[in-house]
Amino acid sequence: MTPIKRILFVDDSLLDTELALDALKTFRLANEVITVRDGADALDFLYRRGAYAERTEGNPAAVLLDLKMPRVDGSEVLRQIKCDPNLKQIPVIVMTSSREHRDLLQSYDLGANAYVVKPVNFRDFMSAMKEVGSFWGVLNEPPPA
Repeated sequence: MTPIKRILFVDDSLLDTELALDALKTFRLANEVITVRDGADALDFLYRRGAYAERTEGNPAAVLLDLKMPRVDGSEVLRQIKCDPNLKQIPVIVMTSSREHRDLLQSYDLGANAYVVKPVNFRDFMSAMKEVGSFWGVLNEPPPA
Protein backbone atom coordinates (compact mmCIF):
# COMPACT_ATOMS: atom_id res chain seq x y z
CA MET A 1 0.00 0.00 0.00
CA THR A 2 1.30 3.44 -0.96
CA PRO A 3 1.65 5.84 1.99
CA ILE A 4 -0.47 9.00 1.84
CA LYS A 5 1.68 11.82 0.51
CA ARG A 6 1.62 15.44 1.51
CA ILE A 7 0.15 18.27 -0.50
CA LEU A 8 2.13 21.51 -0.65
CA PHE A 9 -0.12 24.59 -0.61
CA VAL A 10 1.70 27.78 -1.63
CA ASP A 11 -0.20 31.04 -1.16
CA ASP A 12 0.62 34.40 0.42
CA SER A 13 -3.03 35.07 1.38
CA LEU A 14 -3.73 34.02 4.96
CA LEU A 15 -7.46 34.08 4.26
CA ASP A 16 -7.19 31.83 1.19
CA THR A 17 -4.92 29.47 3.10
CA GLU A 18 -7.31 29.24 6.05
CA LEU A 19 -10.31 28.71 3.75
CA ALA A 20 -8.47 26.04 1.77
CA LEU A 21 -7.43 24.17 4.91
CA ASP A 22 -10.97 24.40 6.30
CA ALA A 23 -12.40 23.07 3.03
CA LEU A 24 -9.96 20.16 2.88
CA LYS A 25 -10.59 19.33 6.54
CA THR A 26 -14.37 19.54 6.06
CA PHE A 27 -14.20 17.09 3.19
CA ARG A 28 -11.89 14.81 5.19
CA LEU A 29 -8.93 14.81 2.84
CA ALA A 30 -6.48 12.41 4.49
CA ASN A 31 -3.36 14.02 3.01
CA GLU A 32 -1.27 16.22 5.26
CA VAL A 33 -1.26 19.74 3.83
CA ILE A 34 1.93 21.74 4.23
CA THR A 35 1.44 25.48 3.80
CA VAL A 36 4.05 28.05 2.86
CA ARG A 37 3.61 31.76 2.25
CA ASP A 38 5.72 32.40 -0.84
CA GLY A 39 7.71 30.86 -3.65
CA ALA A 40 11.04 31.05 -1.84
CA ASP A 41 9.69 28.92 1.02
CA ALA A 42 8.11 26.52 -1.49
CA LEU A 43 11.48 25.98 -3.16
CA ASP A 44 13.17 25.56 0.23
CA PHE A 45 10.59 22.89 1.09
CA LEU A 46 11.00 21.06 -2.21
CA TYR A 47 14.80 21.16 -2.09
CA ARG A 48 14.94 20.38 1.66
CA ARG A 49 16.95 23.44 2.58
CA GLY A 50 16.74 26.23 5.15
CA ALA A 51 13.89 25.67 7.61
CA TYR A 52 12.97 22.47 5.74
CA ALA A 53 16.42 20.87 5.66
CA GLU A 54 15.38 18.24 8.21
CA ARG A 55 11.97 17.37 6.73
CA THR A 56 11.35 13.76 5.75
CA GLU A 57 12.34 12.79 2.23
CA GLY A 58 9.90 12.48 -0.60
CA ASN A 59 8.07 14.78 -2.95
CA PRO A 60 4.53 15.97 -2.31
CA ALA A 61 1.62 14.31 -4.12
CA ALA A 62 0.80 17.71 -5.62
CA VAL A 63 1.61 21.40 -5.35
CA LEU A 64 -1.25 23.90 -5.20
CA LEU A 65 0.44 27.10 -6.32
CA ASP A 66 -0.62 30.74 -6.34
CA LEU A 67 1.01 32.93 -9.01
CA LYS A 68 1.20 36.40 -7.49
CA MET A 69 3.46 36.16 -4.44
CA PRO A 70 6.35 38.07 -2.89
CA ARG A 71 10.02 37.10 -3.10
CA VAL A 72 9.65 34.35 -5.74
CA ASP A 73 6.44 34.29 -7.77
CA GLY A 74 4.52 31.17 -8.70
CA SER A 75 5.63 31.19 -12.33
CA GLU A 76 9.27 30.93 -11.27
CA VAL A 77 8.47 28.14 -8.81
CA LEU A 78 6.63 26.29 -11.58
CA ARG A 79 9.55 26.79 -13.97
CA GLN A 80 12.05 25.43 -11.46
CA ILE A 81 9.88 22.42 -10.61
CA LYS A 82 9.33 21.44 -14.23
CA CYS A 83 13.01 21.93 -15.16
CA ASP A 84 14.30 19.70 -12.36
CA PRO A 85 14.45 15.97 -13.17
CA ASN A 86 13.78 15.14 -9.50
CA LEU A 87 10.68 17.35 -9.26
CA LYS A 88 9.19 17.61 -12.73
CA GLN A 89 6.72 14.76 -12.28
CA ILE A 90 5.02 16.45 -9.31
CA PRO A 91 1.60 17.65 -10.43
CA VAL A 92 1.38 21.42 -10.11
CA ILE A 93 -2.06 22.97 -9.92
CA VAL A 94 -2.01 26.73 -10.36
CA MET A 95 -4.66 28.21 -8.07
CA THR A 96 -4.87 31.92 -8.66
CA SER A 97 -7.24 34.84 -8.77
CA SER A 98 -5.72 35.83 -12.11
CA ARG A 99 -7.98 35.57 -15.12
CA GLU A 100 -5.27 37.06 -17.34
CA HIS A 101 -4.89 35.11 -20.56
CA ARG A 102 -1.10 35.48 -20.52
CA ASP A 103 -0.91 33.95 -17.01
CA LEU A 104 -2.98 30.99 -18.20
CA LEU A 105 -0.83 30.45 -21.30
CA GLN A 106 2.44 30.93 -19.45
CA SER A 107 1.40 28.47 -16.73
CA TYR A 108 0.64 25.74 -19.25
CA ASP A 109 3.77 26.57 -21.27
CA LEU A 110 5.80 26.07 -18.10
CA GLY A 111 4.19 22.68 -17.48
CA ALA A 112 1.25 23.29 -15.14
CA ASN A 113 -1.02 20.28 -14.84
CA ALA A 114 -4.10 22.41 -14.16
CA TYR A 115 -5.11 26.06 -13.88
CA VAL A 116 -7.89 26.93 -11.44
CA VAL A 117 -9.21 30.46 -10.94
CA LYS A 118 -10.07 30.86 -7.26
CA PRO A 119 -13.78 31.56 -6.91
CA VAL A 120 -14.68 34.71 -4.98
CA ASN A 121 -17.87 33.24 -3.53
CA PHE A 122 -17.27 31.32 -0.28
CA ARG A 123 -19.35 28.26 -1.22
CA ASP A 124 -17.79 28.09 -4.68
CA PHE A 125 -14.31 28.36 -3.15
CA MET A 126 -15.07 25.52 -0.72
CA SER A 127 -16.46 23.40 -3.55
CA ALA A 128 -13.44 24.07 -5.77
CA MET A 129 -11.06 23.08 -2.96
CA LYS A 130 -13.03 19.88 -2.40
CA GLU A 131 -12.79 18.97 -6.08
CA VAL A 132 -9.10 19.85 -6.38
CA GLY A 133 -8.20 18.08 -3.14
CA SER A 134 -10.22 14.99 -4.00
CA PHE A 135 -8.78 14.62 -7.47
CA TRP A 136 -5.12 15.43 -6.83
CA GLY A 137 -4.93 14.06 -3.29
CA VAL A 138 -7.04 10.91 -3.69
CA LEU A 139 -7.97 9.95 -7.24
CA ASN A 140 -4.83 10.88 -9.15
CA GLU A 141 -2.17 8.19 -9.13
CA PRO A 142 1.14 9.97 -8.48
CA PRO A 143 4.35 8.87 -10.19
CA PRO A 144 6.45 6.34 -8.26
CA ALA A 145 8.98 7.73 -5.83
